[in-house]
Amino acid sequence: MESRKSCAYSEHLDLTLERLASPGLLLAAKGRDGRPDNAMTIGWATFGIIWGLPICVVLVRPSRYTYGLIEAARDFTVNVPAEGMAEAVAYLGTASGRDGDKLAHVRLATSASGTVSAPTLSACPVTYECRAVHHNDVIPAHLESRVDRGSYPRGDYHRLYYGEILATTTLL
Repeated sequence: MESRKSCAYSEHLDLTLERLASPGLLLAAKGRDGRPDNAMTIGWATFGIIWGLPICVVLVRPSRYTYGLIEAARDFTVNVPAEGMAEAVAYLGTASGRDGDKLAHVRLATSASGTVSAPTLSACPVTYECRAVHHNDVIPAHLESRVDRGSYPRGDYHRLYYGEILATTTLL
């Protein structure tokens, strides 16, 4: 297996945003209470500078298994899938970690991250290691009705986690 190297968080943003649009990125969190680590597909995220820090904002619904893992650990990784991982990305976006080891099901190995408890997905060419420095919940009354109707027909509003990007690693 190739070894990962550190890089600036901005070095691979073009690839990151391309894969965010399709097929999605993989948000990973540390398992707890003896459960395996977990990953879910995300199609909504943003990267930038907030409070003078490099930040990745991810949106997670409280109904998702990953939500509880991030709440407990306060950290996560955002992993950019490699070419050819579309089937794995699709599965990780539809199955729940409550029901079993999703990463084992799609045969994705993990490795320890350098700065957070959440795992790095070994096959992913870019990984952002993030520690939550803030969170807030979507406030329905503040949403434009078109967005509310289109994105929240069941009223399952997201929590936004502002993750300080502590490290970025790459295989590229």
